[in-house]
Amino acid sequence: MSLPATTTVAIVGAGPTGLTLALTLAGAGVDFVLLDRQAEGANTSRAAVVHARTLEVLDALDPATSAELVRRGTAVTRFRIRDGARPLAAVSFEGLPTAHSYALMVPQDQTEAVLLGRLHALGHEVHRPYEVTAVTQDAAGVTLTTATGETLRAAYAVGSDGMHSTVREAAGIGFTGSAYEESFVLADVAMNWAPGPREVSLTFGAAGLTVVAPLPGGRYRVVATVDDAPAEPGLPFVQALLDARAPAQATVTDVVWSSRFRVHHRVADHYRAGRLLLAGDAAHVHSPAGGQGMNTGIQDGHALGRALTAALATGTDEALDAYEATRRPVALHVVALTDRMTRIATTRNPALRAVRNTLLPLLARVPALNKRLATELAELNYR
Repeated sequence: MSLPATTTVAIVGAGPTGLTLALTLAGAGVDFVLLDRQAEGANTSRAAVVHARTLEVLDALDPATSAELVRRGTAVTRFRIRDGARPLAAVSFEGLPTAHSYALMVPQDQTEAVLLGRLHALGHEVHRPYEVTAVTQDAAGVTLTTATGETLRAAYAVGSDGMHSTVREAAGIGFTGSAYEESFVLADVAMNWAPGPREVSLTFGAAGLTVVAPLPGGRYRVVATVDDAPAEPGLPFVQALLDARAPAQATVTDVVWSSRFRVHHRVADHYRAGRLLLAGDAAHVHSPAGGQGMNTGIQDGHALGRALTAALATGTDEALDAYEATRRPVALHVVALTDRMTRIATTRNPALRAVRNTLLPLLARVPALNKRLATELAELNYR
Protein backbone atom coordinates (compact mmCIF):
# COMPACT_ATOMS: atom_id res chain seq x y z
CA MET A 1 0.00 0.00 0.00
CA SER A 2 1.67 3.21 -1.18
CA LEU A 3 2.27 6.09 1.21
CA PRO A 4 0.55 9.41 0.66
CA ALA A 5 2.80 12.45 0.46
CA THR A 6 1.25 14.24 3.42
CA THR A 7 -0.98 13.68 6.44
CA THR A 8 -1.85 15.41 9.67
CA VAL A 9 -0.61 12.77 12.13
CA ALA A 10 1.94 10.07 11.27
CA ILE A 11 1.77 7.11 13.66
CA VAL A 12 4.84 4.85 13.67
CA GLY A 13 4.01 1.41 15.03
CA ALA A 14 0.70 -0.47 14.61
CA GLY A 15 0.57 -2.46 17.82
CA PRO A 16 -2.30 -2.01 20.31
CA THR A 17 -1.12 1.51 21.24
CA GLY A 18 -0.87 2.74 17.64
CA LEU A 19 -4.16 1.10 16.68
CA THR A 20 -5.97 2.73 19.61
CA LEU A 21 -4.51 6.12 18.72
CA ALA A 22 -5.59 5.64 15.10
CA LEU A 23 -9.12 4.68 16.16
CA THR A 24 -9.37 7.74 18.41
CA LEU A 25 -8.26 10.04 15.58
CA ALA A 26 -10.55 8.30 13.09
CA GLY A 27 -13.52 8.83 15.39
CA ALA A 28 -12.69 12.54 15.57
CA GLY A 29 -12.22 12.90 11.80
CA VAL A 30 -8.49 13.66 12.04
CA ASP A 31 -6.39 12.61 9.04
CA PHE A 32 -3.58 10.17 9.87
CA VAL A 33 -1.26 7.55 8.40
CA LEU A 34 -0.45 4.44 10.44
CA LEU A 35 2.81 2.73 9.46
CA ASP A 36 4.47 -0.46 10.64
CA ARG A 37 7.71 -2.16 9.64
CA GLN A 38 6.23 -5.66 9.92
CA ALA A 39 4.56 -7.22 6.89
CA GLU A 40 1.67 -8.37 9.10
CA GLY A 41 0.34 -7.83 12.60
CA ALA A 42 1.00 -9.90 15.71
CA ASN A 43 0.43 -13.63 15.31
CA THR A 44 1.65 -14.58 18.77
CA SER A 45 -0.04 -13.95 22.10
CA ARG A 46 2.60 -11.88 23.98
CA ALA A 47 0.53 -9.64 26.29
CA ALA A 48 -2.39 -11.70 27.52
CA VAL A 49 -4.54 -9.61 29.86
CA VAL A 50 -6.84 -6.65 29.28
CA HIS A 51 -7.77 -4.85 32.48
CA ALA A 52 -10.97 -3.05 33.44
CA ARG A 53 -9.79 0.50 32.70
CA THR A 54 -8.68 -0.53 29.22
CA LEU A 55 -12.09 -2.06 28.54
CA GLU A 56 -13.68 1.20 29.68
CA VAL A 57 -11.52 3.10 27.17
CA LEU A 58 -12.55 0.70 24.41
CA ASP A 59 -16.20 1.11 25.47
CA ALA A 60 -15.79 4.84 24.87
CA LEU A 61 -14.27 4.26 21.43
CA ASP A 62 -16.84 1.73 20.29
CA PRO A 63 -18.95 -0.54 22.54
CA ALA A 64 -19.11 -3.21 19.85
CA THR A 65 -15.30 -3.42 19.79
CA SER A 66 -14.99 -4.01 23.52
CA ALA A 67 -17.89 -6.47 23.40
CA GLU A 68 -16.12 -8.48 20.69
CA LEU A 69 -12.93 -8.54 22.73
CA VAL A 70 -14.85 -9.78 25.77
CA ARG A 71 -16.47 -12.46 23.61
CA ARG A 72 -13.05 -13.74 22.55
CA GLY A 73 -11.53 -13.69 26.03
CA THR A 74 -11.84 -15.45 29.38
CA ALA A 75 -12.95 -13.39 32.37
CA VAL A 76 -11.04 -14.08 35.60
CA THR A 77 -12.09 -12.51 38.88
CA ARG A 78 -9.26 -13.60 41.19
CA PHE A 79 -5.49 -13.48 41.45
CA ARG A 80 -4.17 -16.14 43.84
CA ILE A 81 -0.71 -15.68 45.39
CA ARG A 82 1.26 -18.70 46.65
CA ASP A 83 4.70 -19.56 47.94
CA GLY A 84 5.23 -22.93 46.32
CA ALA A 85 2.06 -24.89 47.12
CA ARG A 86 1.23 -22.72 50.17
CA PRO A 87 -1.61 -20.21 49.58
CA LEU A 88 -0.74 -16.72 50.81
CA ALA A 89 -3.41 -14.36 49.51
CA ALA A 90 -6.18 -13.84 46.98
CA VAL A 91 -6.96 -10.54 45.26
CA SER A 92 -10.54 -10.28 44.01
CA PHE A 93 -11.81 -7.99 41.23
CA GLU A 94 -15.44 -8.63 42.14
CA GLY A 95 -17.26 -5.57 43.38
CA LEU A 96 -14.95 -3.01 41.79
CA PRO A 97 -16.79 0.14 40.60
CA THR A 98 -16.77 -0.72 36.91
CA ALA A 99 -18.83 -2.58 34.35
CA HIS A 100 -15.79 -4.88 33.93
CA SER A 101 -15.05 -6.26 37.40
CA TYR A 102 -12.61 -8.88 36.12
CA ALA A 103 -9.34 -9.33 34.27
CA LEU A 104 -9.94 -10.40 30.67
CA MET A 105 -7.47 -13.04 29.55
CA VAL A 106 -7.08 -12.74 25.78
CA PRO A 107 -3.96 -13.16 23.60
CA GLN A 108 -2.48 -10.00 22.11
CA ASP A 109 -2.96 -11.18 18.55
CA GLN A 110 -6.70 -11.32 19.24
CA THR A 111 -6.68 -7.86 20.80
CA GLU A 112 -4.90 -6.48 17.74
CA ALA A 113 -7.26 -8.32 15.39
CA VAL A 114 -10.31 -6.77 17.07
CA LEU A 115 -8.82 -3.26 16.98
CA LEU A 116 -7.73 -3.70 13.36
CA GLY A 117 -11.18 -4.94 12.39
CA ARG A 118 -12.69 -1.75 13.80
CA LEU A 119 -10.12 0.34 11.91
CA HIS A 120 -11.05 -1.40 8.67
CA ALA A 121 -14.74 -0.82 9.38
CA LEU A 122 -13.97 2.90 9.59
CA GLY A 123 -12.31 2.78 6.18
CA HIS A 124 -8.63 2.88 7.22
CA GLU A 125 -5.63 0.59 6.75
CA VAL A 126 -2.18 -0.01 8.18
CA HIS A 127 0.58 0.85 5.72
CA ARG A 128 2.98 -2.14 5.69
CA PRO A 129 5.85 -2.87 5.54
CA TYR A 130 7.39 0.57 5.99
CA GLU A 131 10.39 0.90 8.28
CA VAL A 132 10.94 4.50 9.35
CA THR A 133 14.67 5.16 9.46
CA ALA A 134 14.80 8.94 9.86
CA VAL A 135 12.57 11.58 11.42
CA THR A 136 13.27 15.30 11.22
CA GLN A 137 11.15 18.20 12.36
CA ASP A 138 11.02 21.93 11.68
CA ALA A 139 8.72 24.75 12.67
CA ALA A 140 6.04 23.71 10.17
CA GLY A 141 6.01 19.93 10.52
CA VAL A 142 7.78 16.57 10.48
CA THR A 143 9.34 14.57 7.65
CA LEU A 144 9.62 10.79 7.95
CA THR A 145 11.89 8.79 5.64
CA THR A 146 11.56 5.03 5.16
CA ALA A 147 14.23 2.41 4.50
CA THR A 148 13.15 2.28 0.85
CA GLY A 149 13.39 6.05 0.36
CA GLU A 150 9.77 7.16 0.58
CA THR A 151 8.98 10.29 2.55
CA LEU A 152 5.90 11.34 4.47
CA ARG A 153 5.23 14.88 5.62
CA ALA A 154 3.04 15.36 8.71
CA ALA A 155 2.06 18.05 11.19
CA TYR A 156 2.90 15.65 14.05
CA ALA A 157 4.57 12.26 14.37
CA VAL A 158 3.91 9.76 17.15
CA GLY A 159 6.29 6.99 18.15
CA SER A 160 4.35 3.95 19.24
CA ASP A 161 7.21 1.87 17.87
CA GLY A 162 8.36 0.04 20.96
CA MET A 163 11.33 0.05 23.31
CA HIS A 164 13.85 0.75 20.54
CA SER A 165 11.80 3.65 19.19
CA THR A 166 13.15 5.46 16.15
CA VAL A 167 10.92 8.44 16.92
CA ARG A 168 12.21 8.70 20.49
CA GLU A 169 15.80 8.55 19.32
CA ALA A 170 15.14 11.20 16.67
CA ALA A 171 13.57 13.41 19.33
CA GLY A 172 16.66 13.05 21.51
CA ILE A 173 14.56 11.96 24.49
CA GLY A 174 16.33 9.90 27.16
CA PHE A 175 14.99 6.55 28.32
CA THR A 176 15.93 6.32 31.97
CA GLY A 177 16.12 2.99 33.79
CA SER A 178 17.85 -0.38 33.61
CA ALA A 179 17.34 -4.10 32.98
CA TYR A 180 16.49 -6.82 35.46
CA GLU A 181 19.21 -9.38 36.04
CA GLU A 182 16.88 -12.32 35.43
CA SER A 183 15.52 -13.35 32.08
CA PHE A 184 11.85 -14.20 31.67
CA VAL A 185 10.40 -17.31 30.05
CA LEU A 186 7.03 -17.00 28.37
CA ALA A 187 5.08 -20.01 27.10
CA ASP A 188 1.52 -20.74 25.99
CA VAL A 189 0.77 -24.36 26.81
CA ALA A 190 -1.91 -27.00 26.94
CA MET A 191 -1.84 -28.70 30.31
CA ASN A 192 -3.78 -30.15 33.18
CA TRP A 193 -3.47 -27.50 35.88
CA ALA A 194 -4.74 -28.32 39.38
CA PRO A 195 -5.84 -24.77 40.38
CA GLY A 196 -7.99 -24.68 37.22
CA PRO A 197 -9.00 -21.92 34.81
CA ARG A 198 -10.87 -19.61 37.19
CA GLU A 199 -7.89 -17.72 38.60
CA VAL A 200 -4.48 -16.30 37.79
CA SER A 201 -1.83 -17.95 39.94
CA LEU A 202 1.27 -16.03 41.08
CA THR A 203 3.76 -18.36 42.74
CA PHE A 204 6.75 -17.14 44.73
CA GLY A 205 9.79 -19.32 45.28
CA ALA A 206 13.52 -19.31 45.86
CA ALA A 207 14.04 -19.94 42.14
CA GLY A 208 11.92 -16.96 41.13
CA LEU A 209 8.43 -15.80 40.20
CA THR A 210 6.04 -18.00 38.23
CA VAL A 211 2.69 -16.87 36.83
CA VAL A 212 0.10 -19.21 35.35
CA ALA A 213 -2.97 -17.66 33.75
CA PRO A 214 -5.84 -19.23 31.81
CA LEU A 215 -6.29 -18.41 28.13
CA PRO A 216 -9.27 -19.07 25.85
CA GLY A 217 -9.46 -22.51 24.32
CA GLY A 218 -8.30 -24.32 27.44
CA ARG A 219 -4.69 -23.12 27.21
CA TYR A 220 -2.55 -21.46 29.85
CA ARG A 221 0.05 -18.69 29.81
CA VAL A 222 3.20 -19.39 31.83
CA VAL A 223 5.57 -16.54 32.73
CA ALA A 224 8.59 -17.22 34.91
CA THR A 225 11.86 -15.59 35.92
CA VAL A 226 14.79 -17.87 35.05
CA ASP A 227 18.51 -17.29 35.37
CA ASP A 228 19.37 -19.21 32.22
CA ALA A 229 16.80 -20.48 29.72
CA PRO A 230 16.85 -21.65 26.10
CA ALA A 231 15.74 -19.17 23.46
CA GLU A 232 12.61 -21.22 22.74
CA PRO A 233 11.75 -23.27 25.84
CA GLY A 234 10.25 -26.64 24.92
CA LEU A 235 7.90 -29.00 26.71
CA PRO A 236 10.57 -30.74 28.86
CA PHE A 237 11.90 -27.37 30.08
CA VAL A 238 8.44 -25.98 30.91
CA GLN A 239 7.39 -29.21 32.64
CA ALA A 240 10.57 -29.28 34.73
CA LEU A 241 10.10 -25.63 35.66
CA LEU A 242 6.53 -26.23 36.87
CA ASP A 243 7.50 -29.44 38.65
CA ALA A 244 10.08 -27.47 40.63
CA ARG A 245 7.92 -24.46 41.39
CA ALA A 246 4.40 -25.91 41.59
CA PRO A 247 4.97 -29.57 42.49
CA ALA A 248 2.29 -32.06 41.40
CA GLN A 249 0.04 -29.31 40.01
CA ALA A 250 0.85 -29.33 36.28
CA THR A 251 1.03 -31.86 33.46
CA VAL A 252 2.03 -30.12 30.24
CA THR A 253 0.83 -31.82 27.07
CA ASP A 254 1.85 -29.26 24.44
CA VAL A 255 3.83 -26.03 24.09
CA VAL A 256 2.02 -23.89 21.53
CA TRP A 257 4.46 -20.97 21.58
CA SER A 258 7.38 -19.95 23.76
CA SER A 259 10.06 -17.31 24.06
CA ARG A 260 12.78 -15.97 26.32
CA PHE A 261 13.23 -12.25 26.88
CA ARG A 262 14.96 -9.70 29.06
CA VAL A 263 12.85 -7.13 30.88
CA HIS A 264 13.73 -3.49 31.45
CA HIS A 265 12.14 -0.87 33.67
CA ARG A 266 12.45 2.48 31.92
CA VAL A 267 10.43 5.68 31.40
CA ALA A 268 11.08 8.33 28.76
CA ASP A 269 12.35 11.60 30.22
CA HIS A 270 9.64 13.42 28.23
CA TYR A 271 6.65 12.36 26.14
CA ARG A 272 7.01 15.25 23.73
CA ALA A 273 9.73 17.12 21.88
CA GLY A 274 8.13 19.74 19.66
CA ARG A 275 6.05 17.91 17.06
CA LEU A 276 7.27 14.45 18.09
CA LEU A 277 5.30 12.51 20.70
CA LEU A 278 5.61 9.11 22.39
CA ALA A 279 3.15 6.48 23.59
CA GLY A 280 3.20 2.87 24.75
CA ASP A 281 6.48 0.96 24.96
CA ALA A 282 8.31 3.83 23.27
CA ALA A 283 7.54 5.82 26.43
CA HIS A 284 7.68 3.16 29.15
CA VAL A 285 8.68 -0.48 29.63
CA HIS A 286 8.51 -2.54 32.80
CA SER A 287 8.14 -5.94 34.40
CA PRO A 288 5.23 -8.10 33.19
CA ALA A 289 4.09 -8.50 36.82
CA GLY A 290 0.41 -7.58 36.94
CA GLY A 291 0.03 -7.41 33.14
CA GLN A 292 0.17 -3.60 33.02
CA GLY A 293 2.23 -2.87 29.90
CA MET A 294 -0.17 -3.18 26.95
CA ASN A 295 -2.99 -1.74 29.04
CA THR A 296 -1.05 1.40 29.89
CA GLY A 297 -0.12 1.76 26.23
CA ILE A 298 -3.70 1.47 24.99
CA GLN A 299 -4.71 4.15 27.47
CA ASP A 300 -1.80 6.32 26.24
CA GLY A 301 -3.09 5.96 22.69
CA HIS A 302 -6.58 7.06 23.61
CA ALA A 303 -5.37 10.00 25.70
CA LEU A 304 -2.95 11.16 22.99
CA GLY A 305 -5.62 10.90 20.30
CA ARG A 306 -7.86 13.19 22.32
CA ALA A 307 -4.98 15.59 22.99
CA LEU A 308 -4.02 15.81 19.31
CA THR A 309 -7.65 16.37 18.35
CA ALA A 310 -7.89 19.24 20.86
CA ALA A 311 -4.58 20.75 19.76
CA LEU A 312 -5.61 20.73 16.12
CA ALA A 313 -9.00 22.20 16.93
CA THR A 314 -7.62 25.05 19.06
CA GLY A 315 -4.34 25.68 17.27
CA THR A 316 -2.50 25.56 20.62
CA ASP A 317 -0.24 23.03 22.34
CA GLU A 318 -1.91 23.13 25.76
CA ALA A 319 -3.55 19.72 25.31
CA LEU A 320 -0.26 18.16 24.20
CA ASP A 321 1.51 19.52 27.27
CA ALA A 322 -1.33 18.13 29.39
CA TYR A 323 -0.87 14.70 27.76
CA GLU A 324 2.65 14.40 29.15
CA ALA A 325 1.64 15.91 32.48
CA THR A 326 -1.15 13.35 32.83
CA ARG A 327 0.29 10.17 31.34
CA ARG A 328 3.96 10.26 32.38
CA PRO A 329 3.14 10.13 36.11
CA VAL A 330 0.97 7.10 35.37
CA ALA A 331 3.93 5.36 33.74
CA LEU A 332 6.20 6.23 36.65
CA HIS A 333 3.64 4.79 39.04
CA VAL A 334 3.17 1.61 36.99
CA VAL A 335 6.93 1.07 36.70
CA ALA A 336 7.35 1.54 40.45
CA LEU A 337 4.43 -0.80 41.23
CA THR A 338 5.56 -3.59 38.92
CA ASP A 339 9.16 -3.21 40.10
CA ARG A 340 8.07 -3.62 43.73
CA MET A 341 5.94 -6.64 42.80
CA THR A 342 8.82 -8.23 40.92
CA ARG A 343 11.40 -7.64 43.65
CA ILE A 344 9.08 -8.86 46.40
CA ALA A 345 8.27 -11.97 44.38
CA THR A 346 11.84 -12.79 43.36
CA THR A 347 13.74 -12.06 46.59
CA ARG A 348 16.02 -14.90 47.65
CA ASN A 349 16.75 -13.47 51.08
CA PRO A 350 15.29 -15.99 53.58
CA ALA A 351 14.49 -13.32 56.16
CA LEU A 352 12.67 -11.12 53.65
CA ARG A 353 10.77 -14.13 52.29
CA ALA A 354 9.66 -15.03 55.82
CA VAL A 355 8.42 -11.48 56.46
CA ARG A 356 6.65 -11.41 53.08
CA ASN A 357 4.94 -14.75 53.66
CA THR A 358 3.81 -13.70 57.14
CA LEU A 359 2.48 -10.26 56.20
CA LEU A 360 0.74 -11.02 52.91
CA PRO A 361 -1.98 -13.29 54.35
CA LEU A 362 -2.70 -10.74 57.06
CA LEU A 363 -2.87 -7.77 54.67
CA ALA A 364 -5.01 -9.64 52.14
CA ARG A 365 -7.67 -10.20 54.80
CA VAL A 366 -8.16 -6.44 55.19
CA PRO A 367 -10.98 -5.61 52.73
CA ALA A 368 -9.79 -2.06 52.06
CA LEU A 369 -6.24 -3.20 51.22
CA ASN A 370 -7.49 -6.04 49.04
CA LYS A 371 -9.72 -3.65 47.12
CA ARG A 372 -6.89 -1.13 46.80
CA LEU A 373 -4.57 -3.67 45.19
CA ALA A 374 -7.34 -4.91 42.89
CA THR A 375 -8.04 -1.31 41.87
CA GLU A 376 -4.33 -0.78 41.15
CA LEU A 377 -4.12 -3.90 38.99
CA ALA A 378 -7.32 -3.01 37.15
CA GLU A 379 -5.82 0.47 36.50
CA LEU A 380 -9.04 2.15 37.63
CA ASN A 381 -6.94 4.76 39.47
CA TYR A 382 -5.89 6.14 36.08
CA ARG A 383 -9.28 7.45 35.04
